[in-house]
Amino acid sequence: MCGIIGVLATTPVNQTLYDGLTVLQHRGQDAAGIITSDGRRVYLRKDNGLVRDVFHERHMLALKGNMGIGHVRYPTAGCDSPAEAQPFYVNSPYGLALAHNGNLTNAEQLKEELFREDLRHLNTESDSEILLNVLAHELEAVGSIQLTPDEIFQAVAALHRRCRGAYAVVAMIVGFGVLAFRDPFGIRPAVYGRRDTPEGSEHMVASESVALDMLGYELVGDLAAGEAVFIDRDGGVHRRECAEKTLHAPCLFEYVYLARPDSMLDGIAVHKTRLRMGERLAQKLQREWADLDIDVVIPIPDTSRQAALQMAYELNLKYREGFIKNRYIGRTFIMPGQAERKRSVRQKLNAIELEFRGKNVLLVDDSIVRGTTSQQIVQMAREAGARKVFFASAAPPIRYPNVYGIDMPSARELIASERDVEQIAAENGADRLIFQDLQDLIEAAREGNPDIAQFEASVFDGVYITGDVNQDYLSRIQQMRSDGAKAKRNVATGDLASNELQTYSI
Repeated sequence: MCGIIGVLATTPVNQTLYDGLTVLQHRGQDAAGIITSDGRRVYLRKDNGLVRDVFHERHMLALKGNMGIGHVRYPTAGCDSPAEAQPFYVNSPYGLALAHNGNLTNAEQLKEELFREDLRHLNTESDSEILLNVLAHELEAVGSIQLTPDEIFQAVAALHRRCRGAYAVVAMIVGFGVLAFRDPFGIRPAVYGRRDTPEGSEHMVASESVALDMLGYELVGDLAAGEAVFIDRDGGVHRRECAEKTLHAPCLFEYVYLARPDSMLDGIAVHKTRLRMGERLAQKLQREWADLDIDVVIPIPDTSRQAALQMAYELNLKYREGFIKNRYIGRTFIMPGQAERKRSVRQKLNAIELEFRGKNVLLVDDSIVRGTTSQQIVQMAREAGARKVFFASAAPPIRYPNVYGIDMPSARELIASERDVEQIAAENGADRLIFQDLQDLIEAAREGNPDIAQFEASVFDGVYITGDVNQDYLSRIQQMRSDGAKAKRNVATGDLASNELQTYSI
């Protein structure tokens, strides 16, 4: 997963983009980038690190112009090199920059096409650079000197015909405006908002509605599956469904873990979804664990708090905060390497002994992925004096790799891949373990928007909605995305990105 943002305003957008990326920082902590334009030149700054570390005052002052896009990166198919930080930029046609959240499932085929047929060169292993060059080629094929919205939408339609997988995209066409579009399945999120100022209307597209809220934009709505939005330099908004065939199936894991609880995605409140997840899991626990003597419900911060609070309410049990989180450690699940994930758990959390000593505790987490975190947290609870440790996952067992932009590339890395519930409990050290049922999770999300007929839930059920994922593909990405493979690519790529701002004349 990554975070994207695009802004077209009546005043300089550098600070707005920076503030928006800090709000979306939870979606990617590996790298950050902003590109802006004043209509004549573009100004690019990107590097590895958190938003606050990548952008200093000198960079902000140099990011000139009233339109731009930004990105926070969490690497999956690529590597950790600064060269793969986004946005990417090409100067032909027009001057085009792009940032992307998701993953292309036909990236290798597209690389070959771009080189042999489109005569375009790629400089990184990022599928976002592939998307940029496909869009550039299609714009070149249909665009005129005075590029029109119709020509832009024709190019996006051609891109949809060529690209498969999950992609939410923001792009900047220098001198013309900001473009955003979503894949034909609407897997990865994108929302659009606007605000009115004395100088005129201003527009923003972002991964989550919270970015709009924090910056004073009104949420207009989500981009539909296969829809494109183009905001021209005069503030005119043009929208069109560009994909020939669509099926709206947003990623279910967004509501479990990825999105902030104060976001609205596809008309669904993430906070209320997580409350409903807790309610349904409590009902299952009452059916299956009626004999258990639980003294207290304790969440594993932060994303499980809503589910744990609702579970405690439904079960008529005490709710207590038993772990203190170090705010200066990143989200463990999105740490780039397994060794770093293991090292970070105990740096991130510390148990409050008074809440555990002599008690039977029910620990609630949003999900169990690799099992690294849950194993160490169960052990921490026991060391703090818990008599018994029960564990509840607000999501079903994650048994299958993700190919749509979440770093779950290998089934063998997933603790639930070839284990039943009892074996998983033995592996993570809990006295007993309970998982949410998949149908209950789906209904918890769908209750927020009954119009959504289907969710992308491949990590739980192994059904890949794009229809082009087979075992050969899964084996290939397992090799490509392993920590060892990424390390080799980092060495080979080196530090190709400048540490200072890059300026391009148009």
